[in-house]
Amino acid sequence: MENSSLDYRKKLYSQIQEEYGKLVYTYTCHFKMADRLSKRNFWIKWGQIGLSAISTGGFLGVLISNKQILLWAGGLCSTALLALTSYLKDKDISTEKTDHIKTANKLWKVREKYLSLLTDFDEISIEEIVRKRDELLDGSSEIYGAAPLTDGESYAAAQAALKTNEEQFFTQEELNKMLPAHLRKNE
Repeated sequence: MENSSLDYRKKLYSQIQEEYGKLVYTYTCHFKMADRLSKRNFWIKWGQIGLSAISTGGFLGVLISNKQILLWAGGLCSTALLALTSYLKDKDISTEKTDHIKTANKLWKVREKYLSLLTDFDEISIEEIVRKRDELLDGSSEIYGAAPLTDGESYAAAQAALKTNEEQFFTQEELNKMLPAHLRKNE
C-alpha cells in the first residue's frame, strides 16, 4: 500500500472514531435527559396529588371543625395546584421523555454500525469504508434532524457518565462475567 493511501486510511479512521465519539455523547445525553424528565414528571405528579389532597382535606376539615386555618391551607394549596396545572397544561413531559428514549434507541443502532466499521476497518477497501462512513453520516444526520433538543445539564451528566464513570464501556473482567465460560477471554 502506498504512503498516501496509508495516510488517507489513518485520516478516515480518525474521522470515524471522532464521529463515533460524538454519537456516543449524543446517545448518552438523550438517555440522561429522559432520566431527568422521568424524575421531574414523578415529582410533579406527586406534588399535584399532595396539593389536591391538602386542599380537599382543608375544605372538608373546615366543615367538620370550623377552623379558619384549614380554610386558608386549603385555599393556598388549591391556588398552588391551579398555578401548577396551568403551567403544565401545554407540556407533556411523558411524551418528551419517550421522544428522547426513541432517539437514543435509533442512535444505538448507528453506534453499533460505527463499532462494526471500526472493527472491520483493516479488512475492507477504502472505497467501502468511505461508502459506509457516508451512509452512517446520512443516517446520523436524519436522526439528529428529528431529535428533540437536550440541555446543558444533560450534556454535563453524559460527560460525567462517559469520562468519569465509563458508563458505555466494559473492562475485560466485566465482559468475562457476562459471557458464558466457553466465550470468556483469559488475560
